[in-house]
Amino acid sequence: MIRLEISPDYPSERRLQQAIAVLRDGGLIIYPTDTVYGLGCNLLNKKGVERIYQLKGNDKRKLLSFICPDLKEIAQYAQVSTPAYKIMKRLTPGPYTFLLEASRLVPKILLERRKTVGIRVPDHPISQRLLQGLGTPIISTSATLANSPYLTDIDEICEIFKHHVDVVIDSGPGSPEPSSVVDLSGDHPVVVRAGKGDLALFA
Repeated sequence: MIRLEISPDYPSERRLQQAIAVLRDGGLIIYPTDTVYGLGCNLLNKKGVERIYQLKGNDKRKLLSFICPDLKEIAQYAQVSTPAYKIMKRLTPGPYTFLLEASRLVPKILLERRKTVGIRVPDHPISQRLLQGLGTPIISTSATLANSPYLTDIDEICEIFKHHVDVVIDSGPGSPEPSSVVDLSGDHPVVVRAGKGDLALFA
């Protein structure tokens, strides 16, 4: 495992490229987001996705979300209604995961017995730079092992994952709060999980 210290304010391009190269090769990384640290791989690399499922307990019925750089890319991977688009436009980028009906571009490994996917646009410079450099979405599940609490201490994250991932991007303490999850796949938005972010829009 390689630990890369990258400042969110002045991110090192050389170190970012190291992480992007690992993603391109199908490796696993831990990276900062605007909520908890994320465990991720290239969305389109089946072996990487399989490795994440193994770490998270091998239950493919559990939702694995992914991050996109903007709404335009979300529209490639999900069916977005006009009301859903208006909501997402107000809340992105930000600490929200949206459940949407998947398009045909979503790998079938993510759709075990379901038609919806979780997608988010993180408000974090390192997440955004990784997405721009890779050119495809990145899996985004919390950097915890199966049924463990959310971790904020990067030293603890490194210790737990040192034999499981290829790169950890260290940009300081993570947030203790996960994203809020909002289901936009139906006629009306439904808050599935209240996490970080203002949910007054759905009150």
